[in-house]
Amino acid sequence: MTTAVIFDMDGTLFQTDKILELALNETFNHLRSLNLWDTDTPIDTYRKIMGVPLPRVWEILLPEHSNEIRQQMDAFFLEKLVANITRGNGALYPNAQEILNYLHENNYKIFIASNGLTLYLHAIVTYYNLDKWVTETFSIQQNRTLNKGDLVRTIIDKYKIKAGTVVGDRISDINAAKDNALVSIGCNFDFANEAELAHADHVINDLSELQYILTEIGLNPD
Repeated sequence: MTTAVIFDMDGTLFQTDKILELALNETFNHLRSLNLWDTDTPIDTYRKIMGVPLPRVWEILLPEHSNEIRQQMDAFFLEKLVANITRGNGALYPNAQEILNYLHENNYKIFIASNGLTLYLHAIVTYYNLDKWVTETFSIQQNRTLNKGDLVRTIIDKYKIKAGTVVGDRISDINAAKDNALVSIGCNFDFANEAELAHADHVINDLSELQYILTEIGLNPD
C-alpha cells in the first residue's frame, strides 16, 4: 500500500516569514515609485491570508487597482521572493530535513502540495535539495479550480494513494485532507490560526512530532 505524507510548503516546511516582508516591501516600494501607493506595506493583511492563491491575494491587497497592475505586482513579487530564496534569506523549519529523511527511509511517499506558484516552489526545492526526499511537488497552478482539495486529489490519482495525511498550517490544508479521506495534521507555526487548527485531526508544534503521530495512528507503509 502506498502511504503518502503530503506537505504544504509555506508556513509548514518553509519559513516564509523570513522572506515575506522583504519581498513585499520591495514590491510596494516599486508601487510607490510608480505613484500607485502612498501608505504602509500591508504585511499584517498578507499574514492573515497566507495560504490563499496569489491571484486572490492581490485582489485583497490592491482592491482599488486594475487587474493589469495586480498582475504586474504578482510577477514582481514572485521575482523578489525567488531572489531572496536564492540569496539564502529563507530557512526550512526546525527538524524539517530530519523528518523528511525519516519518512523517506521508512518508505513513505512524500509530496508537496502548495498554493505557491511553480517557479517559487522550484526555487525552494532546488535551494534546499528537497528532491532527494520529495517524490513530486505540486503547485496550485497545475489545477484550474485553484482548490487545494482538487490538487491533493491529483496526487492521489496519479500515485494510486490508498492512505495518508496532509500536513499544513491553514484551513485549506485541513479541508484538502478531509475532502480526500486523509488524516489532517495541523501545524501550529507562524501563520496558523487557532480556530482553523481546531478542525484538524491532530496538531503539532514541531515537525519532529510527526513521527510519533504517524506511529500512534498506525499510518505506516506496508
